[in-house]
Amino acid sequence: MENLIERKHISLEEYVSQLSDEALNGDFEEIYKCAPLSKEVICGLGSIRGRFLQKFANKKAFVLVFGVTGLIFASTHSYYNGIITTIEKRFKIPSKNIGLIATGNDITSLLLSTFIAYYVGKGQRPRWLALSILIVIVYCFINAAPHFVFGPGEEALSLTSEYGAVMDEEHSRELQENKDKRLLCRVNATTHETSCRKDEGDFMAQVFFFVAQLVAGIGQSLKHTLGISYLDDNILKSKTPALISFSYFIRLLGPAFGYALASFSLKVYIAPDHTPTITNQDPRWLGAWYIGWIVLGFALFLFVPLMAMFPKTLPRAAVRNQIAIEKKKRLMAKTLEVIEEKNDEKDKISFAGLIQTFKRLLTNKVFVLNNLASVFYVFGLQPFWTYTPKIMETLYHTSASASAFLTGTFGLTSSALGILTAGLVITKFKPSARKLTLWNMIIGMISALAVFSFAFMPCSENDRSVSLNFEATCNADCNCDYMKYSPVCGIDGKTYTSACHAGCMSLTKTNGTKIFESCSCVSGDKFLSKQATQGPCPVDCNSILIIFIAVKCLMKFLGASGRASNFLIGIRCIEKEDKAVALGFGMAFVRLLASVPSPIFFGYILDSACVVFGKTCSHKGNCWLYDNEHLRYTFNFIAAGCIFIGAIFDFGVWYYSKDLKIFDDDDDEEKKKDEK
Repeated sequence: MENLIERKHISLEEYVSQLSDEALNGDFEEIYKCAPLSKEVICGLGSIRGRFLQKFANKKAFVLVFGVTGLIFASTHSYYNGIITTIEKRFKIPSKNIGLIATGNDITSLLLSTFIAYYVGKGQRPRWLALSILIVIVYCFINAAPHFVFGPGEEALSLTSEYGAVMDEEHSRELQENKDKRLLCRVNATTHETSCRKDEGDFMAQVFFFVAQLVAGIGQSLKHTLGISYLDDNILKSKTPALISFSYFIRLLGPAFGYALASFSLKVYIAPDHTPTITNQDPRWLGAWYIGWIVLGFALFLFVPLMAMFPKTLPRAAVRNQIAIEKKKRLMAKTLEVIEEKNDEKDKISFAGLIQTFKRLLTNKVFVLNNLASVFYVFGLQPFWTYTPKIMETLYHTSASASAFLTGTFGLTSSALGILTAGLVITKFKPSARKLTLWNMIIGMISALAVFSFAFMPCSENDRSVSLNFEATCNADCNCDYMKYSPVCGIDGKTYTSACHAGCMSLTKTNGTKIFESCSCVSGDKFLSKQATQGPCPVDCNSILIIFIAVKCLMKFLGASGRASNFLIGIRCIEKEDKAVALGFGMAFVRLLASVPSPIFFGYILDSACVVFGKTCSHKGNCWLYDNEHLRYTFNFIAAGCIFIGAIFDFGVWYYSKDLKIFDDDDDEEKKKDEK
């Protein structure tokens, strides 16, 4: 056999056309070994080509590179979610603003995904995928920029032992005493003493984060629409479930890595060269949220040249496609000219062609119903993807680093196992479209019930221990309006926003522990017993937290198992030439109706449950304390309702998918000929 790269004197089309009918229907491996390589299947970049690189021009190498880059892409999402509460506190950002910032990603995806898929989908897709990686690298560095522009912040620095260290000992002690006095009830305080706090560049920081999300949307649109269609076009349909699932499996490990990275970063104080005077269990703790962005940016950079080296079409797929074309020519010789004319028309890129593609998609009942189901699923589940660490911190009293770690390890590991298991099962048993859609509908119902059950999982100790009476007569004359959040624990077992809100009049120190006394809002039999200590009251939510995590893991496992079947339904219900556009259009449709409004809507729900906002001179800042009962009911009931509606649309997909073909009849025969 002649070497593939050396045989350049004949094209692949000419070679296949010269084969006899017997050879054409014979051993695929023999045909492949003798077939010449065209320019579009040569692996490499510029002058960097050769036999060694050509060994990696196969589906396994692409799945690995595509999967690992997807892993890091997904890590950027989960890392952002893991540090949300920290950047809220650092830059005084309300939850609704965080939700609005998160939509930047979806806005650019909404505007560009369909056009990218149509106009770029027929080009050198691996090169465009390499560009998408570069764009996400820019996104990472823009996200890290606010720290280097605005620094750790005065409030974070004030909680370090180095604060005031540049002054003499007497002046430093006097500064600390004045600082402690400002925490107390100030009945006769002057206007200057109770004046508002100035902003610390929080609005401009939000601009940085929003621009970063806009940039990320471009890169992720390229990756999603082009990567999946490239993979599906270059493998046998019988292998699609397993390879797509394996790719998703690798990708789903990304959020686990992202949350683990967030957990590590948040354990480091925001000013690493300073010594904090509080622990990371204190709600005022700010971790080094910017470290992970730098790590992720440099990790992605390693994969840019690897992705760019893949050819326009993988060699085995090119040979297989040419054999299929030749077989059609010989079977339909009389109508060949008509077929070629139609195919040429479909391959032309024009705005009119895009409109025709839209018409085909919008009149496809399975495609439309499947995307409507996705809209409601995403709307109901998006807040859990975005706010899970925040929910765990708020309702179950975990630290920022612990919530990031727990979210990444248990929930996302369950998702990864679910998608891998589903891919293997579908590949082995090849279920019909009806069975796949039925499974999706069942999963939707179970997910709705799981989310509904979250409303009835309170940490009763945490709910009971928080004092919600912030404007009581006991502290009416204390001038606490602009008091920063500095929680104290009263002897009545309740946490108060600050010593001022607890009505405390004096402060003593015993063995380094601050004890606030004469606290008018703290319940006690005697006046002198009305005391409070620095920091929130300790609570134990471990038991209910374990139940919450267990239910969430089950929901994640089942939900992930439906991804492979949902993907198959989505690409098999459309024509092959519409595949990339359908993926882009579906993404735009879901983002417009779910991904964009959902985090904003649920951000408002979070803020509506807030009972203690940080205040600055110009606006309300981040929320420090929530009405947990109101938050649990409102948040989970609405989310469960949306998921249930999604399951109803899945019933429509099940009804209309009875004639949908998922696998080709000759997949098993070709699979024997093709190498594993």
